[in-house]
Amino acid sequence: MADPNEIRSEKYSVQRFPVVEQDDPGFSRCSTWVQAVTHGFHQDRRSPEYLAKTLDAYRLDGRELTGVYVNCGVPEHSLAADVPVGTYATMRKPLNIGFGRQLDANLVTSVTVRGTHRRNGILRGMITADLEGAKDDGLALAALTASEGSIYGRFGFGVATFERSITVDTGPRFRLRGEPSGTVEVADPAVLLEIAPKVFERVQRAAPGSIDRQEYYRLVASGSIGRDGKPDAAIRSALHYGADGTVDGYVSYRFKGWDTKPYVMEIVDLVAATNAAYLDLWRFLGSIDLIDQVIWAEAPVDDPLTWALEDPRCVDSSDIRDMLWLRILDVPAALRARGFAAAGRLVLEIADPLGLAGGTWALEADGGAAAVVDDASGEAPDLTLDIADLGSMYLGAVSPVTLAAAGRVREHTQGAAFRAQQLFAVERSAHCLTHF
Repeated sequence: MADPNEIRSEKYSVQRFPVVEQDDPGFSRCSTWVQAVTHGFHQDRRSPEYLAKTLDAYRLDGRELTGVYVNCGVPEHSLAADVPVGTYATMRKPLNIGFGRQLDANLVTSVTVRGTHRRNGILRGMITADLEGAKDDGLALAALTASEGSIYGRFGFGVATFERSITVDTGPRFRLRGEPSGTVEVADPAVLLEIAPKVFERVQRAAPGSIDRQEYYRLVASGSIGRDGKPDAAIRSALHYGADGTVDGYVSYRFKGWDTKPYVMEIVDLVAATNAAYLDLWRFLGSIDLIDQVIWAEAPVDDPLTWALEDPRCVDSSDIRDMLWLRILDVPAALRARGFAAAGRLVLEIADPLGLAGGTWALEADGGAAAVVDDASGEAPDLTLDIADLGSMYLGAVSPVTLAAAGRVREHTQGAAFRAQQLFAVERSAHCLTHF
């Protein structure tokens, strides 16, 4: 494992620490770390109430925090030396890698480097040490969501899922094909504290690209915490009941206000364990009186809603963007964990800029439950690619054929990219509802 203190030199030191409870002397250090993160993402300074709720959720998630601190004295009137100039956090959650299979991933979040301390190796030191440590611990994958698209490719991360923002016209044109197969009822948002994790557990088992959620999600969906740390009184919710009477979906939403037209309802969280629940929840949203539009910032790109509407132009997609980025830490372990619906053999020559997972590997799948992955050093490759491109291919969301056309994947055997596309396909389009 790399030593995170490699970036210490004479100027910096690195501290890694768990999140502790409020009565612990280390709670102040955790609070100061959170304030440094808000500074890095240009957010408002957090209130004590917000810090208490957030750090309690972080503790339940098992987050480990990393801070980079200035060793020498800081100039008068500047931020104090106990405020980190770099932040980084991790937690470990299962990722659905297709066909119901789960693989634990090292989730990277809250990465900041203060602008006045860049070009000092802070980010490289933190991320290299963490990735090597995760691999040493036996994890085959790391993941993150990126605020900037140009940073993490050089560390071996590849875009693996996408999402989009949509605005749905819920006026007279909004009509869904077919009939409801369940019922939707309005509920007290507080019930989501208990119900939301149960519904999401079903989604986690069924949806490729899904990552198990952190504690914070049920708090936000239920209105238990808003941006200021206080309860969000604007939150409303509705539940979907399947044919057997069990809750198999929910939507949490808020009204954007009467100040401007059109009148808009914003989805805070929409989770459906079945296709029927998803469409029925949209039927409900489209029926809300006095509302002209419903907006959602985390909609899937391959969205059944569009195809279920009699007029698909009710859906206006304003932004398609990358969401989940994957970093393969152990190629044989990651490939053996997957299921492959197609049969075939591929020899993959993989380059890794950090030297963690490079090599030549032969993947042989019979279209069944298991795949054989062997060291193929010395064998002629079918495809040559970077470890980041393998991350993009891993959940089937990015076609190897597209990557080859872009010059990112080099095809040595004719048709190998198409064969890889067939091998890496999953049972439905990968989508991740969990930001972190």
